Amino acid sequence: MESGFGAQSAWRQLTDLMGRGRIAADAASLDRLRGLRPAVPLAIRAASARALAFARPPAALIGFFAEDSIEVAAPLLRTAQLADTDWLALLPRLDAHGRALLRHRRDLPGAVERGLASFGPADFVLRYDAPAAANDLAEPTPPADIAPVPHLHPVAPPPPEPNAEGGFQIADLVARIDAFQKQRDPNEPIAAAASEPPSYFHFDTDHLGIIRAVDGVARGALIGASLAVGMPQGEVRVDAVITGALRQRQRFAGARLDVGGHSDAAGAWRVAGTPQFDAESGRFTGYVAIARRPRADEEASLTPRKMVSDSLRQLVHELRTPTNAIAGFAELIEAQLLGPVAPVYREHAVTIRQQAASLLGAIEDLDTAARIEGKALELRPGPVVLEPLLERIAQDLAPLAALRGTALDIHPMGDHAALSDDRALERLLSRLLAALTAAAVAGERIDIAEAPAPDGQVAICFARPLALSADGEEALLSLDGEAAGPTDAEGAPLLGTGFALRLARNLAVELGGELVFGEDLLTLRLPAAVDETVAQATH
Repeated sequence: MESGFGAQSAWRQLTDLMGRGRIAADAASLDRLRGLRPAVPLAIRAASARALAFARPPAALIGFFAEDSIEVAAPLLRTAQLADTDWLALLPRLDAHGRALLRHRRDLPGAVERGLASFGPADFVLRYDAPAAANDLAEPTPPADIAPVPHLHPVAPPPPEPNAEGGFQIADLVARIDAFQKQRDPNEPIAAAASEPPSYFHFDTDHLGIIRAVDGVARGALIGASLAVGMPQGEVRVDAVITGALRQRQRFAGARLDVGGHSDAAGAWRVAGTPQFDAESGRFTGYVAIARRPRADEEASLTPRKMVSDSLRQLVHELRTPTNAIAGFAELIEAQLLGPVAPVYREHAVTIRQQAASLLGAIEDLDTAARIEGKALELRPGPVVLEPLLERIAQDLAPLAALRGTALDIHPMGDHAALSDDRALERLLSRLLAALTAAAVAGERIDIAEAPAPDGQVAICFARPLALSADGEEALLSLDGEAAGPTDAEGAPLLGTGFALRLARNLAVELGGELVFGEDLLTLRLPAAVDETVAQATH
């Protein structure tokens, strides 16, 4: 048990049980871990620390991991949430690397920050211990908490006398290096630096999602990049999963981050992050996150569409089942099928049912978008008469139109019909009209009328609200949910105006048509149904 696989297994079990509060992190348990540590590889110890990074382990266990190398201590030091007294007791046990990690955090209490500051120059000065004899040219031994200076060959001039505080001037160090360069054999090969790329790095953001601190890789490409922007930002591209989590102040994991360029940060990463909140005010202060290279069975690039769509469809499946259950229970309470319910709780049940229905609509939109992306959308074209479909959608959007003080004005279209899948076309028109209605202001009317179309097509034009009239197509498609009206109103696009417009445009293409963004109008063109099939559809 003290070596090999047995030691590793015991290590994993003990750290997991202590980290999750199943057993006490007392002196006996920690001594047991110390006995196992020499037989457990560094990679296993680091993996254990990462597994406990967001589990809120006790202070004693964090202190134990802090005794280890920085690769093991870093995940816990970056995420630990401790009381002020526990932090202050831990600081003296950390080496300079550990305290440097804590200095990058923005969520530590003021007392802890003052405790870090009290170490002052001790964490930053290059130490030098004077040799026993004046002619002793051996290199000084740095203290345990200071990273050693790379070894230089003995040089002719004796080392300078240290000052009273134990440090020496930068000019002295430069002089030593210069003397070494003069003495070194020019034909002596210089050892190549380690070329193995880093396998992970950490970063912190502020409350806006802007990356402010990076540790583990070159930070030039990452500093200043925003997690709130899904479009490419210089060398950086952020997964939409991260931008969505930032808007909701939620944790994310398995998200993708692409970094271009030629630094050691370049390439594809998998990212997990945890939101941080101020202990006193509860305000969101930013994320602490860790990025790792993808495993051999993973692909972290943002470009493979098939994998992205499959992952999204799996997420949709996992969301749909509990949401349906919530809606079902709310309906049972509302209808009092489980027994008498007080009116106030019935009102709550109605609200829950309505919100669940809105969420289910958004889930179906995500499923549709994933099917389009993965070329898996199933369509059954048939004749769809346009005017009755538009009137039914306008009736469903009446509460949203009343809230916005607007109206949908559908001009007569007769029996004009499109050759289209009825469900896909209904989703296209409902999301498009919801986005336009949510963007309208009081007194505006959204006109919907038949438009001229080439032979074999039918077209509908929609007036653009003033809030959307000044923007071009790319700007409209990039709008988030907060840019064009309320998204919490009944019928409004829960996933935002930009998503609704992108979904409508992509559905139009899948249905064999197009959505054209004009200066004042949006025009939807679709294949026209022949007269015989229209007659069958209207009877």
